[in-house]
Amino acid sequence: MYSIAVASSGSGTGIWAYLAVFAATAAGYMGIPFIGSAAIGAAAVLASQGQLNIAVVLIVAAIGSEVGGLLGFQIGDRWGRQLLEHPGPALGMRKKAVAKGEEVYRKWGRAAVFFTPSLVSGAMNMKFSQFAMWNFFAGAAFVLSVGPAAYGAGKVSTGHHDPVSLGMLIGGLALGAVCVLLALRHHRRHKARQSAAGTPPGPAKAPADPA
Repeated sequence: MYSIAVASSGSGTGIWAYLAVFAATAAGYMGIPFIGSAAIGAAAVLASQGQLNIAVVLIVAAIGSEVGGLLGFQIGDRWGRQLLEHPGPALGMRKKAVAKGEEVYRKWGRAAVFFTPSLVSGAMNMKFSQFAMWNFFAGAAFVLSVGPAAYGAGKVSTGHHDPVSLGMLIGGLALGAVCVLLALRHHRRHKARQSAAGTPPGPAKAPADPA
C-alpha cells in the first residue's frame, strides 16, 4: 500500500518536486500548453523508479488542476476579452484565438472545458458553477489517465513491472479512451440540440465590442 508521505529518502527534493507538479499543472490549466501533462508524466515516471510517491503526485496534480482552472476562469471572466483583444503585438493572433474558442464552444458546448484553457472559458462567459463542475471532472480525468499510464509505462520500460503497475498502465489508457468517447457522445447530443433549436446553446455570448 502506498503511504501518503514524501518518498524522497528524507530529503526536501520530493517536496520541491511536488510543488513543481502543482505549479505546472495549475499553469497548464490556466493556459500554458503541454506543461501540465509533461510535469505529471515526468513525476509519475520518477515515482515508478521510487523517487516520488505516485499517490502524492496524483493528489497534488488534481489540486493544481482545480486551483489553476478556477483562477484562470476568474482572470478570463474579468479581463479575458480585454487582454485578448487589446491593441498591441500579436493582436491578429489573439483575435484568432478568441474566434477559435467561440467555435469550440459552439461545437462542443460545456465539454469544451476538456479542450480549452480556463482563461478561454472565462472569456466565453460560461457560468462559474457549470465551469467549476466540468473543470473538476476534466482535471480528475486528466490526472487519473496521464499519471497512472506514465507510472505503468515507467515500470514496464525498466522491466520492474508487476500486476499493479500493469493495471495502472492499462487503467490510465482506458480512462483516457473512455473520456474521449464520452466527449464525442456529448458532442453529438449537443449538435442534435443545436440543430433542433436552430441556435447553439453553449455559454452565454460575451458583450459585443463597442468599436
